[in-house]
Amino acid sequence: MKPAGAGKPWLGRFILLAALWGASFLFMRIGGHEFGALATAGLRVCIATLFLLPILLWRGLGPQLAQHWKKVLFIGVFNSAIPFVCFTYALLSISTGLSAILNASVPLFGALVAWLWLKDRPHRLRVLGLLIGFAGVALLAWDKASFKPDASGLSSGWAVLACLLGCLCYALSASFTKRYLGGLPALVTATGSQLGAALALALPAIWFWPSQTPGMGAWLALLALGVLCTGVAYILYFWLIENIGPARALTVTFVLPVFTIIYGLIFLHEAVSLWMLFCGAIIICGTALSADLLKLRRS
Repeated sequence: MKPAGAGKPWLGRFILLAALWGASFLFMRIGGHEFGALATAGLRVCIATLFLLPILLWRGLGPQLAQHWKKVLFIGVFNSAIPFVCFTYALLSISTGLSAILNASVPLFGALVAWLWLKDRPHRLRVLGLLIGFAGVALLAWDKASFKPDASGLSSGWAVLACLLGCLCYALSASFTKRYLGGLPALVTATGSQLGAALALALPAIWFWPSQTPGMGAWLALLALGVLCTGVAYILYFWLIENIGPARALTVTFVLPVFTIIYGLIFLHEAVSLWMLFCGAIIICGTALSADLLKLRRS
């Protein structure tokens, strides 16, 4: 039996979301090299907040944000502030394709956190998926991570660890949201989290503001990152959750590395090794098992 929604317009939105989130790694890399990791992340969430907040108010969801503002703002630290800084920092020394493949392990970390925190005990197939997925992450990190500083003083080892920390923060925020913000409209959580991240990163972004004025290309990259890859992408993601369910919407994580790798090849001339693709396939297979996504074939 075909999945619900097969052959309907949701597929176009799904692909567009993957393309936008895949492009976020490209824009983070462009902006990060001129603004730095903290200023890039800070501007990104500020722009996203300015984009999402009017939509929230137009839909009459302001009172719900005001009612749950403490928890919603807090989740922004783990859902946006820390991960955005981590991935932008990582992209200063590793390729966009590698960081996107590591990002594909977010559901893997999510399943592990839900198991340890929410006592969502996985069955044997999901445990096998966790083992396979983390084996893929370990193989990829072992091959790509080196703690020897390069010419700029950065190292791929710390970059890989930063990506994994970002993935863990995404997983923690997902479990926190499920436990404490259940039933709250997704637009409220998203807008509030961006606002919380903006408040958390305001002072660090100002403190680490670049001494040299960034070029127009970096500003345009940050504008696209905030409006398209964060604001518009969130709206698409919410629509997919409402129309095809969170499980199918989550599979966009597996598609976006394809776009990221293509963007990296075309615009940054990045090299992609067979080993990186092989480890990425292991991570995706393990994540699909651990998140029960293979059940979609029987739905």
